[in-house]
Amino acid sequence: MTQKIEVNSVEETELIATKLAALLTPPDVLTLEGDLGAGKTTFTKALAKGLGVTRTVNSPTFTIIKQYEGNYPLNHLDVYRLAGSDEDLGWDELFYGDAISVIEWAHLIKDDLPAERLEIQLVHGGGDNRMIIFTPIGERYEKICEGIFL
Repeated sequence: MTQKIEVNSVEETELIATKLAALLTPPDVLTLEGDLGAGKTTFTKALAKGLGVTRTVNSPTFTIIKQYEGNYPLNHLDVYRLAGSDEDLGWDELFYGDAISVIEWAHLIKDDLPAERLEIQLVHGGGDNRMIIFTPIGERYEKICEGIFL
């Protein structure tokens, strides 16, 4: 069941991402959608911090994927540049391996995504206001959402 939460500051967005991080284990897969500037990378930075990543996290727009070590390995993908590509980048190894994966612009590789995942959409509401929409696909992700909204 889709659930929504409105946040009114970067700090509130970071709090939600940190809370989510505490509920994740490999090979969880999160997809992030939202317009440019909606906060996808900000959300991922806070998620990574919550996972114990100490390196600076930034958008992998030009490299497609960045990997970070923390409490669990984290794959951060930005597949925007793959629009219209049929290239297989080893998705199965990434999505079913020993890491948590966060995929920005995931709709561009929808056919390659795991059947079960947590879809997150960030909708810019002006200023620091955002609507964060969680759509769990699969029982595991429904339980994760329950943990976020307790």
